[in-house]
Amino acid sequence: MTARQWSRPSAVLCGLGTYLPPRIVTNDELSLELDTTDEWIRNRTGIRRRHVIEPGSATSTLAIEAGRRALKSSRHDRADAVVVATTTPDRPCPATAPEVAAQLGLPGVPAFDIGAVCAGFVYALAIGAGLISSGIAERVLVIGADTFSTILNPKDRTTRAIFGDGAGAVVLRPGEAGEPGALGPFDLGTDGDLADLITVPAGGSRQRAEGTTAPPADHYFTMQGKSVFQQAVLRMTESVQRVLAQTGWSVDDIDRFVGHQANARILTALAERLELPRERIVSNIDRVGNTAAASIPLALADGGLRPGHRVLLTSFGGGLAWGSTVLRWPEVTPA
Repeated sequence: MTARQWSRPSAVLCGLGTYLPPRIVTNDELSLELDTTDEWIRNRTGIRRRHVIEPGSATSTLAIEAGRRALKSSRHDRADAVVVATTTPDRPCPATAPEVAAQLGLPGVPAFDIGAVCAGFVYALAIGAGLISSGIAERVLVIGADTFSTILNPKDRTTRAIFGDGAGAVVLRPGEAGEPGALGPFDLGTDGDLADLITVPAGGSRQRAEGTTAPPADHYFTMQGKSVFQQAVLRMTESVQRVLAQTGWSVDDIDRFVGHQANARILTALAERLELPRERIVSNIDRVGNTAAASIPLALADGGLRPGHRVLLTSFGGGLAWGSTVLRWPEVTPA
């Protein structure tokens, strides 16, 4: 087969499924445990409530259900590969994805985790698109799932107010570059010099190799809020501009802007930087909080998207890591 006879297929989104654990924690409930109030949380984050897992559940619990629903939405019960974006795997070893694949009735398929924190879903989309364009897989199940409630300091009112648990998944298939659902170019990047802005200090090889006992607080998630805010707005703005330049779209062409649901203020600042009308911004953070790698697929399901909408996705997380891509929304019914 010659190069002219074979062209790389594009990855096309053809299924969408989401899952939130049943338990809801409101701001008022948090205020019973912490020195905070509903007004304080809403004014600083835009969040009113979040979902959290119950004992006996895990990240895989959410990922399996979201994956099952995405497959149902795609009207197929099979995938040739499973990619799970998560910062909260069930265990440090092995990866969570193989168990998810097995529970979904997909034995033997390649299944692996990727870690890019809140940018993980866009990274996983890029990997899924690569598996399809290279011919390794015909259908790829991409899942973003996190249970940040399991790594938050119970005494930290800031992080506990922000994060919630959840999972979202999409199914990708091969198709043509111009058809609805086809993922556009990707812009991905990192800055490891700023890794300490978002981190869990203890529990990894660095801390263990030192041979010292880490203080209990070092086993919990931490972030430097003000610096993270500044970096998030800067990096996502620049990433969006680069991916639009590759696509040939202008900001005016965007019908729906689906950014990582980190904080309502970050979304507002992004819209101002990009001069994007606020009515085009998809936001569900008030109801689910920051669900990390799950936030973009959850927002896609909640965003009132219509077939033909030009949709821009952008994300930012620890690493530091960021990523963006675009697509025209297909005829997909979320499950």
